[in-house]
Amino acid sequence: MIGLLQRVSRAEVRVDGDVIGRIGRGLLVLVAVHRDDTDRDVTRLAERILSYRVFPDAEGRMNLSLLDEGAALLLVPQFTLAADTRKGTRASFTKAAPPEKGADYFGQLVGICRQRLDTVENGAFGAHMQVSLVNDGPVTFWLES
Repeated sequence: MIGLLQRVSRAEVRVDGDVIGRIGRGLLVLVAVHRDDTDRDVTRLAERILSYRVFPDAEGRMNLSLLDEGAALLLVPQFTLAADTRKGTRASFTKAAPPEKGADYFGQLVGICRQRLDTVENGAFGAHMQVSLVNDGPVTFWLES
């Protein structure tokens, strides 16, 4: 699994013009599922998202996690992150999970995060979404499980 983690001042996701998820200070994470991912990958990515140290401590060093800060989380499914772009000028999605598996694993990820964090919002799997954010820093990390 892939999680493209971005520290944000605020973020939201819309479908058909309606806001379906919105957070203030926290993390926006774009999520992709690979064809060969397992339940263990879901658990591992959740743990990394929740505990990855991206927030500044009193000295300005990135030493605090989402759990430490009690900040918000917005998870957005984005299968295009699983694209193979090494050749040509058009992406290949042979490494991406089939839609049923992707939706299931994304749902599991949301559920695990909701068990440990108060504010977890999410986008809609398979929907055409508009995502807006104010990247704080900017701070962006590519996580894989």
